[in-house]
Amino acid sequence: MTKPRLRDLGITIGEFPPGPHNAITDVAGTLVGHTTLVYDEPRVARTGVTIIMPRGHDSWRQPSFGASHSFNGCGEMTGLLWLDESGQLSHPIALTSTHHVGTVHEALIAYAQERGHTEQSSLPVVGETWDGWLNDMDGFHVKAEHVTSALANVSAGPVAEGNVGGGTGMICHEFKGGIGTASRVVAMPGIGATQSGTWTIGALVQANHGAREDFRVDGVPVGLLLDRALAPVPWEEPAASSSILIVLGTDAPLLPFQCRRLARRATVGFARAGGIGHNGSGDIFLAYATGNDLRASNEMTALRMIPNHHLNPIFAAAAEAVEEAIINAVVAAETMTGWQGRTVHALPHEALQAIMTERGAGRGGRNYQRGPVHQ
Repeated sequence: MTKPRLRDLGITIGEFPPGPHNAITDVAGTLVGHTTLVYDEPRVARTGVTIIMPRGHDSWRQPSFGASHSFNGCGEMTGLLWLDESGQLSHPIALTSTHHVGTVHEALIAYAQERGHTEQSSLPVVGETWDGWLNDMDGFHVKAEHVTSALANVSAGPVAEGNVGGGTGMICHEFKGGIGTASRVVAMPGIGATQSGTWTIGALVQANHGAREDFRVDGVPVGLLLDRALAPVPWEEPAASSSILIVLGTDAPLLPFQCRRLARRATVGFARAGGIGHNGSGDIFLAYATGNDLRASNEMTALRMIPNHHLNPIFAAAAEAVEEAIINAVVAAETMTGWQGRTVHALPHEALQAIMTERGAGRGGRNYQRGPVHQ
C-alpha cells in the first residue's frame, strides 16, 4: 500500500513544480534502494540501509561532481574529505544507523571490487544517524548481504518513504520520522538547459532531528498547535541531540564549488521545517551534479557550468525540495513500537489538515497567513 505524502493530504508548499515522482529519482539516472530490518528476535531491530546511485549502475565509472557541507558536525559521513578535495563522487551514497557505518562501508567496497569497479580509489560515502531509541543498536543488525540487497534493488520512479531503509528507526521533531524525498523543476530557457528547457533538483533526507515545538509546515507552527494527546512526545525530557542527512542531486551542469554552494542551501529548507542545528546534532549535507560527462579519461575534458548569476532559482528550488522532503518523511512514517517497548507516534494527518486549513496555508507560493500562535 502506498503511503500518503504531503500533497496527498491536499497540502502544497513552495512555488516551483515538482518532477513526475516528486523524488530525487526525477534527476535522470538517479536510482534509490532500501533494505529494511524489522524484527524482535533474537534482538530488536528497527533499522536498515538506503542506497542512492547518482548515475545508476554506472556510478563507479561515470563520476559526478559533488561537495559537502557540515551545518553541525556531531555525526559521521565517510568519504567527504576526498569528495571535497577531488570534487568528484564515484560511488553510491549509503545512509544507515550509527553502529553500521563500518559494515556498510566495507560492503560497498567489496561490491565494487567483485564487479571490477577498481578504477577509482575506494572511499565510499556512508552517512549515519542514531536510531537507538527504537532499535537495539548493539545487535549490529545490518550485514553485508543487506547492503548488497539494497544495491541490487535500486530503481527509478517513486521512492518508499517513512519507516524504510536507513530511516526505519528514526524520529523527527518527536514524531516518527525516517526517509523523505521531493524534487523541483526549474525552467531556465536560454541557459543551456535540457531539451525541455529545464533543470531538475531532487532531495532525499534521513530525518532524525528536531523538537516538537519547532516543527513547521509551510511556515505554520504545527508542532505548537497540534494537541499533544493525539501524538504524545516519546520521552519526558527534551531530546539532547538529533541529526539529519540531506542529499541533493541535480542534472544541472554545476562545478564542484557550485555543488558546495548548493549543499549549503539545504540549510534553508532544513530551517523552514523547524531545524535548528542543536549542539549534539549531526546535520551533514551533500550535493552532486550530473550535468557533465566525467567518464574516466586521461584526455583533456571540456566542461559546462551555469554562470553563478543564474543560480538563484536552483538555490531556491533546492530549499523547497529539502523542506518538502523532511515533511514527507514525517507524513509517510507510521507509529512504531520498538526496543524496550518504546513507542513513537506518527503525525496525525487529519489534525495536520485541520491546522493548515484554519491558517489558510499549504496552497503553494509563499503568501500564506501565518497568524498568531495560540496554545
